[in-house]
Amino acid sequence: MNGRITSGSGPLDVVLGGGLPRDAIVLVMGAPGAGKTIFAQQWIFANATPERSALYLTTVSEPLEKVLRYGQTLSFFDPAAVGRSVWYEDLGRILRDHGLPGVLERVRELIRVRKPAMIVIDSFKAMHPYASRSGAFRPFLHDLAGMLSAFPATSLWVGEYQDDEIQRSPEFAVADAIIALKSVHSAERTSRALQVHKLRGGGYLAGTHSYRLSEDGITVYPRLADPADAGDTGDHDVQSVRIRSGIRALDDMLEDGLCAGSSTLVAGPTGTGKTLMGLHFVFQAVGQGDGAIIATMQEDPSQLERTASQFGWSVKDGNLTVMYRSPVDLNVDQWVYELLDTIETTGASRVLLDSLADLQAAAPDQIRFREYLYSLLHRSSRQGTSLMMTYELPELFGVSKISDVAASHMADNVVLLQYAGITGRMSRALTVLKTRAANHRSGVREFQITTEGIGLVPAQSLSDFVPGQGTPHV
Repeated sequence: MNGRITSGSGPLDVVLGGGLPRDAIVLVMGAPGAGKTIFAQQWIFANATPERSALYLTTVSEPLEKVLRYGQTLSFFDPAAVGRSVWYEDLGRILRDHGLPGVLERVRELIRVRKPAMIVIDSFKAMHPYASRSGAFRPFLHDLAGMLSAFPATSLWVGEYQDDEIQRSPEFAVADAIIALKSVHSAERTSRALQVHKLRGGGYLAGTHSYRLSEDGITVYPRLADPADAGDTGDHDVQSVRIRSGIRALDDMLEDGLCAGSSTLVAGPTGTGKTLMGLHFVFQAVGQGDGAIIATMQEDPSQLERTASQFGWSVKDGNLTVMYRSPVDLNVDQWVYELLDTIETTGASRVLLDSLADLQAAAPDQIRFREYLYSLLHRSSRQGTSLMMTYELPELFGVSKISDVAASHMADNVVLLQYAGITGRMSRALTVLKTRAANHRSGVREFQITTEGIGLVPAQSLSDFVPGQGTPHV
C-alpha cells in the first residue's frame, strides 16, 4: 500500500486508521438505501482535481441520470467539477450489448484516456448476471483486478451484498478493504452502523460505528470506547482540588467536598429533587463565573427556566449552555460526541446529565451503554470537568438496590434520594452512599426543598425510618 487517501469524512478516516488505502480496491457493501452511493460521491468530490481526476461508472443498478440528479441535492456536489475533474459514464448499454468483455474493454479505454486517480463502479454486483456462462465472472474479475492493480488508481466497488456473500463472492477475496453499511434494529429503534471487515496493510477501529446520512453526506461517529491508561487501577484520576457541590444538604454531609473532575450519580424515584439538585450543582459554577452545561432529555429550556427562576437562577445566563435533545429517536453516539465537543468549546467546569435512564434506553445494548458511560466519565475526569448524573429509580418506597445501574460502579460519588414515612407523614431523605477519595457522613438524613433550595432538616435523623426503606446496597 502507498499511503492513505481521505474518505471525505474525518471521523471515518479515524475508523479506517488514516483513510482508504491508496491504489487499492475497496468494496463498499450494503442493502439499498444504506448510503453506498453517497459514500462514493462524497469520496470523489473530496479528492478529485484536474490533475488527479475521478471516474464514476454506473452499470445497471441505477440510471446515470438518476445518480446525477440525486447527487446535485448534496452539499458537496460541485457541478463545475463535472467534466473537469469528475467524469461520469454509464456502462449499462455496453453491459447489455457486449457483456463483461465489452465492459473490460471500455474500462481499459477510459483509463487510457482519462488517467483517473479514482474509479467508482456502481453497482459492481449488478454485473454478475451478465457472465455468459457459469464461472465466466471469475476470469473477468481477474482481468479487471489485474488492470486496476497495474494502473495507479484507487477503486471503489459498490454493491448490494449481504454478509453471507463475503465468503462466497470472489470479489471479496480480491478486495484490499471491505466496508459494510447496514441498518441495526433494536426494539422500536432503527439505526445505521458501519463496520470495517477487512483492510490490508494497516490497522483500523474494530466493531460497529454509528453513522447518519444527510445532504452533507455520511457522518460517522466512531465507537467511543476509551482504553484504560497504562497502570490504571480502574479508579478515575480525579484531582486533589476540592469543590463545593452547591447543594447545602449534600455539602453538610461531605467533610472534604467533591473532587474536581469527579462524577456524581444522584438516584431516586420521581419527585425527590434530582433535577433541582443538578441545578444547584451547575449554578454553583455559574455563580463563580465558570462555564457549565445542562445536557437534558427530561425538560426543555422553557421548563428548566420556569424551575430555575423559582430559586433566582436563569438558564439564559451566558455562562450556561443548555443542550436539550428529545429522547425519541436519540442517537447516543451522536449525542456523546456533541456533548464532548460542547465541553471542549465552552471550557465548562461542570456538566449536569439529566437523565441517565433516557440515555440508557436509547443505547442499542447494555454493553455499548457501559462503553459510552465509561468513556464519558474517563474523558471528563482527564479534562477536570465535574459531572453530575441523575437516574430515576422505579420504586417510590423501599429502595433496596441500585447495583444494576452501571454508573453506580463507575461514578466517584453516589447519592440516594428517597421517600420516607415519619410518624404518619411523608418526607424526603438523603443518603451519601459513596465518595471516592473523600470522607462523608453516613446515615439517612431528612431534607426539605424551600425557596432557598435543598437543605437538611436540623437535628433530625431518620431514626424512625420506615422498615424496608433503609440504605440500599450499591
